[in-house]
Amino acid sequence: MRSLTPFQNLVFQLGGLLLVAGAILPLVPPLAGYAPYVFTSGALMFSPMQLLQRYEGRSFVVRRLRRQQIFAAFLLLVSACLLLMKSFRLGFVYGEEWKVVLIIAAVIELYTAFRIPHELKKEEEV
Repeated sequence: MRSLTPFQNLVFQLGGLLLVAGAILPLVPPLAGYAPYVFTSGALMFSPMQLLQRYEGRSFVVRRLRRQQIFAAFLLLVSACLLLMKSFRLGFVYGEEWKVVLIIAAVIELYTAFRIPHELKKEEEV
């Protein structure tokens, strides 16, 4: 996997922290109004940096896991859009749909976060 530059890594980590903070803020009533903005800024920082990490090897398993990771990054952006739509009462979103999409994205991200390094290590040994 192509690694990120130090600045890109900083943006990636900051985006991850903002994602977590934005997901937790709706639980704190005085700060709930900031949640859509914090979460969306985190998604806009995290997802592009994840797309910049490229895999140039030939392992089918790692390429499949990378596609899943890209799909999860897209779901994070969809979740941010749903959260903004809910907060502005736009469109068809009036409930907690963004949480369902976020949970799906988080499960996929968690799975790929553990599996990709394991597969890369296996690939190096061969």
